[in-house]
Amino acid sequence: MDKTLIVTNDFPPRPGGIQAFLHNMALRLDPEQVVVYASTWKRGAEGAAATAAFDAEQPFTVVRDRTTMLLPTPRVTRRAAELLRTHGCSSVWFGAAAPLGLMAPALRRAGARRLVATTHGHEAGWAQLPASRQLLRRIGEGTDTLTYLGEYTRSRIAAALTPAAAARMVQLPPGVDEKTFHPDSGGDRVRARLGLTDRPVVVCVSRLVPRKGQDTLILAMPAILAEVPDAVLLVVGGGPYAGELKKLAADTGVLDSVRFTGPVPWEELPAHYGAGDVFAMPCRTRRGGLDVEGLGIVYLEASATGLPVVAGDSGGAPDAVLDGETGWVVRGGSAEESAERIVALFGDAELRRRMGERGRAWVEEKWRWDLLAEKLRELL
Repeated sequence: MDKTLIVTNDFPPRPGGIQAFLHNMALRLDPEQVVVYASTWKRGAEGAAATAAFDAEQPFTVVRDRTTMLLPTPRVTRRAAELLRTHGCSSVWFGAAAPLGLMAPALRRAGARRLVATTHGHEAGWAQLPASRQLLRRIGEGTDTLTYLGEYTRSRIAAALTPAAAARMVQLPPGVDEKTFHPDSGGDRVRARLGLTDRPVVVCVSRLVPRKGQDTLILAMPAILAEVPDAVLLVVGGGPYAGELKKLAADTGVLDSVRFTGPVPWEELPAHYGAGDVFAMPCRTRRGGLDVEGLGIVYLEASATGLPVVAGDSGGAPDAVLDGETGWVVRGGSAEESAERIVALFGDAELRRRMGERGRAWVEEKWRWDLLAEKLRELL
């Protein structure tokens, strides 16, 4: 692999799915061949200390920009070009194509021979608006390859590109660490700590934002409890929607059957998946298609843990489920369909086992980080 400059606004310790994607890929590349140029997570002494501690632990060089939001401004572009030359990089990987991929022509002039830009869910939204659609077209022309998560995002992004740029697109989804997420991840300890040892648990692990569908699960709980009275919904994660979700649970009369963990450290997430009997996140598309699920790595992490999954139909979420084999896809926002599928899984231990085992096998076949990192090395 050529020495590569990774330019990204999304990198730990800032939390999030894209951040985890970039970090996991970077860790599986030759550290001597990687330099990361990223934004600063938080201003202030606490944020600076957390970022410095994280960066010091990495096996590769991390350079932080002073801004908390890396944008393709002239100053940032000059800094990226300087880093490219100083560190002898000949390849560039933009962690999110939009908008950082707009720097591609300047970095090519600075000596980059190979430029790869990864798209996520938000680029599919860019493809729908005239002004951002033109910017996405420029990014496609300026880079050698745009990667995509799945068929949903590919089809929408490709429609905004020139035919030549669309033909150069390559699938590169995030992966799953099957050694970290597995059926014996410690779920029994979490269940015991939360007083859920003998209760059927449907777990949702995600940021608490409207698109993810935790509200749909809360609205599904009366129907679930009518069939499975001791069932409990375990909501794992933090986010701006937390207050509204707790109020909804109270207003719906199911607060006693819903547990909110709040934010959970990454190293504890596998055990929280393992605390469930069923994983569900009935995500939905919002804002006229501008707010969609790019893929839904949580479904694959749940599958790796041996759980059947109930997914919404937003964006690329169905790409992370073998419908009818590893779980089911329901209409995003449909409490009725969500309740029906969850009740069916609670009532059939053999079905849960079969879907969980198929999901685990599928992750090992297709979604392992080492397989996907090898594809990235080839692209770079």
